[in-house]
Amino acid sequence: MTEFAIIWDWIGFAVRWVHVITAIAWIGSSFYFIALDLGLRKSPHLPPGAHGEEWQVHGGGFYHIQKYLVAPENMPDHLIWFKWESYSTWLSGAALLMIVYWVGGELFLIDPAKADLALWQGIIISALSLSVGWLVYDFLCKSPLGERPTLLMLLLFGLLVVMGYGYNQIFTGRATMLHLGAFTATIMTANVFFIIMPNQRIVVKDLQEGRKPDPKYGKIAKLRSTHNNYLTLPVIFLMLSTHYPLAFATEYNWLIAALIFLMGVTIRHFFNTMHSGGGMKWWTWAVTAMLFIGVMWLSTAPLWQSSYEASESRTLSPAQQKFADAAGFDQVMNIVPGRCAMCHAREPGYEGIHRAPKDLLLETPDDVTRAARQIYLQAGLTQAMPPVNVSFMEPEERQAIVDWYRAATGLEPRKLAVN
Repeated sequence: MTEFAIIWDWIGFAVRWVHVITAIAWIGSSFYFIALDLGLRKSPHLPPGAHGEEWQVHGGGFYHIQKYLVAPENMPDHLIWFKWESYSTWLSGAALLMIVYWVGGELFLIDPAKADLALWQGIIISALSLSVGWLVYDFLCKSPLGERPTLLMLLLFGLLVVMGYGYNQIFTGRATMLHLGAFTATIMTANVFFIIMPNQRIVVKDLQEGRKPDPKYGKIAKLRSTHNNYLTLPVIFLMLSTHYPLAFATEYNWLIAALIFLMGVTIRHFFNTMHSGGGMKWWTWAVTAMLFIGVMWLSTAPLWQSSYEASESRTLSPAQQKFADAAGFDQVMNIVPGRCAMCHAREPGYEGIHRAPKDLLLETPDDVTRAARQIYLQAGLTQAMPPVNVSFMEPEERQAIVDWYRAATGLEPRKLAVN
């Protein structure tokens, strides 16, 4: 029977796949409607109540689109609601966070060098923190600051910087960046669920019951939608950053994230201005480039000082101890550091590698037992690691890794096919 480690890894892959697909749908529709809204043109032939129109061509056909600030005089029979793209993205992202950072929390969530927390405490902080941003942000939007959008955006930026710094005092670098992205995405989806959709339902109901809808509901929804538009690109960066140690494996990762949020503003300002007919604001790309140079400079901090904590004497957790006590561990400790630590080391020796990939270390018993499942899946069952077998790991060594992991987890021995 296929063991749990393989099933769980495939479940994680499937959820990640769903998350990426739904995110593409959400981001695509968001960018499309912002560009459409900014590109609307007045016309003398518009029907009563229409704010603007646009003609588009795609896939061999022509599309004539008209926008009503409130609603048309007669509600159409078929009305498409754009909401499930957002909901599905958040739900699949939350599931992926639980799979990777809660179930795999001992390796990916809590950094013992930063905070002496039990895994369950880290999970509670992870879960509760995602709602804090929405509550504070929603309060600010509903206050008089809602009439001052620029100041409101500055306060939102400050909130994101503070949360990034706070996450970095507790979580690993990877978890810090991921949680800041999830924190921001929660604000975005909550905007859709709690503000944009309810306001649209009020407008539709008023129209159906013969009342004239209040334009304020559309104005409020537009403000939240604009905020979502400016937050989209930073969220994508934060999600991707977990694959790049130069982005997350530095004490300055929260400052890197802050600069990325500013880059999201400059990039979207260029496209939003262009779509609205305001011309090409090329200066925004110069600012973006300078911000990115700042990101690269901050990312070099690990090259100047190591933030790794020596772990040879660290007490192994009960989950790690079972791997240290399992038959074959001494043999694995002779294999893994020798074949993998050329890259996965505190001071990598492989040319071009300045920081351990994904910040995963494989030098000490603490390192190896913490990464047991990853070693088993990527260097035992499969030949994903080392890449192109650059360190010439032998089939017998891969078999030893499989035997050790299965002995530690109580699984039946499994003979690998020799290529």
